[in-house]
Amino acid sequence: MQSPSPIRAIAFVDGQNLFHAAKAAFGYHYPNYSVTKLAQAVCAQQGWELEATRFYTGVPDAKDNAFWNHFWIAKGAQMGREGVHVITRPLRYRTKSLRLPDGKFHKFVVGTEKGIDIRIALDVIRFAHKRAYDVALVFSQDQDLVEAATELRRIGREQNRWLKIASAYPDNSRRKTRGIEKTDWIPLSRELYDDCLDPRDYRPKT
Repeated sequence: MQSPSPIRAIAFVDGQNLFHAAKAAFGYHYPNYSVTKLAQAVCAQQGWELEATRFYTGVPDAKDNAFWNHFWIAKGAQMGREGVHVITRPLRYRTKSLRLPDGKFHKFVVGTEKGIDIRIALDVIRFAHKRAYDVALVFSQDQDLVEAATELRRIGREQNRWLKIASAYPDNSRRKTRGIEKTDWIPLSRELYDDCLDPRDYRPKT
């Protein structure tokens, strides 16, 4: 089926997934990306028109982690001023135990966010039904979104139109990385990523 002209895209950004991917690929230790710049850069590279950008992340309660609560509230507010639609969910911290080779147990705290992947999948499907985009540009490598990609193909057939989903992610040639199965993969080079850094630092001063 022939692609439309122009090709409209909506960016769906999994904030935590993008951060951990950039940390693994490029060594960055806090979310220093600008989702506005990243979405615009990828769409320009692909020849798509960016219709909207939606950002999803877990945010811890201030009493659990004041540092990251401050960071995400400040960064989210700035994204909102740039026209990004920000969706948050509570980030909960739990203590887990790992058995070491010597038989001892090591306890550590991990943060878990509930419902972010489900919300992204629902929004990808909802906006497809509304014919709001031709490309769902998902900044994530979360394989839980494979079913959304499958459903998107079915919607395209039902609506008899060109419709696709792409997975964009930081890529380091020294590591084996992959996008979401059943999507078009768009690896982000270090050069492109660095061109899209946020000049503001939302980390609280200590």
